[in-house]
Amino acid sequence: MSETTRHSYDVVVIGAGGAGLRAAIEARQQGKKTAVLSKSLFGKAHTVMAEGGAAASLGNVNSSDNWQTHFRDTIRGGKFMNNPRMAELHAEESPQRILELEYWGALFDRTSDGRISQRNFGGHEYPRLAHVGDRTGLEMIRTLQQRVVQLQQLDAAEYGDPEAMLRVFSETTVTELLLEGEPGQEGSRIAGAFGYVRETGDLLVFEAPAVVLATGGIGRSFKVTSNSWEYTGDGHALALRAGATLLNMEFVQFHPTGMVWPPSVKGILVTESVRGDGGVLRNSEGRRFMFDYVPEVFRDQYAVTEEEADGWYADPANHHRPPELLPRDEVSRAINNEVKQGRGSPHGGVFLDVSTRLPSEEIMRRLPSMYHQFKELADVDITAGPMEVGPTCHYVMGGVEVDPDTGASKVPGLFAAGEVSGGMHGSNRLGGNSLSDLLVFGRRCGLGAASYLDGLGDERPAAETAVIDRLSGEAAAPFEREAGENPYQLQQEIQQTMNDLVGIIRRGSEIKQALESLEKLRERVAGVRAEGDTVYNPGWHLSLDLHNMLLVSEAVAKAALEREESRGGHTRDDFPQMSARWRRVNVVVSLQQGGVHLHHQPLDPLRPDLMELFDREELSKYLTEEELPPAERSDGAETAKEDN
Repeated sequence: MSETTRHSYDVVVIGAGGAGLRAAIEARQQGKKTAVLSKSLFGKAHTVMAEGGAAASLGNVNSSDNWQTHFRDTIRGGKFMNNPRMAELHAEESPQRILELEYWGALFDRTSDGRISQRNFGGHEYPRLAHVGDRTGLEMIRTLQQRVVQLQQLDAAEYGDPEAMLRVFSETTVTELLLEGEPGQEGSRIAGAFGYVRETGDLLVFEAPAVVLATGGIGRSFKVTSNSWEYTGDGHALALRAGATLLNMEFVQFHPTGMVWPPSVKGILVTESVRGDGGVLRNSEGRRFMFDYVPEVFRDQYAVTEEEADGWYADPANHHRPPELLPRDEVSRAINNEVKQGRGSPHGGVFLDVSTRLPSEEIMRRLPSMYHQFKELADVDITAGPMEVGPTCHYVMGGVEVDPDTGASKVPGLFAAGEVSGGMHGSNRLGGNSLSDLLVFGRRCGLGAASYLDGLGDERPAAETAVIDRLSGEAAAPFEREAGENPYQLQQEIQQTMNDLVGIIRRGSEIKQALESLEKLRERVAGVRAEGDTVYNPGWHLSLDLHNMLLVSEAVAKAALEREESRGGHTRDDFPQMSARWRRVNVVVSLQQGGVHLHHQPLDPLRPDLMELFDREELSKYLTEEELPPAERSDGAETAKEDN
């Protein structure tokens, strides 16, 4: 392999999606020399696939909206498992971040009086998603990229070099974080990152005292997923191996509406905007089945009859929202049950139809990407009839345990934002909260990293040369083996195991079976072989990614076996109820002696002033009597109404 090239920066941001770019922009604006490492081509991050909008309580469509209502919806959607400080910061700051994006040039759709338009989405009480048709993520990335270019132009004027203070390394993969000291040991801290250029295989060392993880999710560990090829759990695995902890990895969201037919579009997301703009779900009998699945806790907000739903379509001020707009976990479980009961579509899903409620011209105006994508890829015309949809692995709520205000992990110098971080979304993420999450906590990570650097002064941690030599050898190892398995075969086995045994409906016996299969795969992955050379070689890239996929899959499976309840994105068929005891428990994953270790950690409680946003009846469904504020306690009630 080639010689290792070294670069020196103050902050290295791994990931060039919304969170990564916003973190890099903030670090640069704080005067720090910053590098952005993009696994794909710059501008092709998975954020571009987020279509529906960014949730923020601007109140442009309904002036009653405010951050407190947004906070309450987020906590409800997460089944009271959210980190309350993160949810509070997100709800408070999202409007500022959206307006900032507009100031930088984002071209949002407008209301009739010229303000940023906002649309309905599942779990949100008011129209709250700022949107650009159904291409919102693409516009976000375009705008953040343009801001990067603006800063580089300023640097060109000041330093004579546009990349003097902010440089993007495209098609660059990080395989390990560099530390001063041993992972998990006292005094250990970040010293940089080790990786390679995907096009050539050239090895790179980035010396930096602060690293921001913004690598996204883990969806490629599942066979059917809406996630792009980059989502192999890199950031989660890098953090674990560096000594950080992960929260609640069992909470994996299956988006209710991924295409199940034709095969050419299987797993591709049908944005929630389709349901937000009037799309309805029907089973094979032609019945809108979602009315049968409105949970008791939501019955004061969602319609349980078609008449009530029709009233909302006529006047959205009516609070009986259509049940198709329930939080994603509720809709996914409903679809899954309809299929299990024999009322599914011919190819194992249900029917989603927007054509009966909107004229074709309006569908093409509101949902242009949806129309063109499915028409061109599958000859499915969403303006003329229904789509066949079903749950697809979409998002992981679990991730790196971070400080809410700074994004700092347990490892000094390591920060995380976006999908790779945990806590913000609890057990289930509301649609639209992801894009505003990227902006809010991407910025906070940039500020946190800058503040950490200021505290270091001129001191710069350094990794040992022997560690870099070892990592170089590990990167080359797949080429040096005379025998070994094909990485694509091993990837398929991981994906099939997770899809079949740790999917949307879980059972303890099946999770144990999955863990046994993953254990057998460990030795096989360690001996994987790559053919050819390092010049753009996807097989070699996958042979390195497999280590991350396997580690993260084990973390998800072990956490899923540990949590003996059903909540949000985690459904146990053998423990079908929510448990008041488990609601107070974070399942924390760490790496000890090379193996995944779990321990329990108390969930941060809601402050009394935030509790006041919920009425007593709702709080009592989730909290124990001891957790309720004194004024809200009842005489004689002993426990919450969850199963104990």
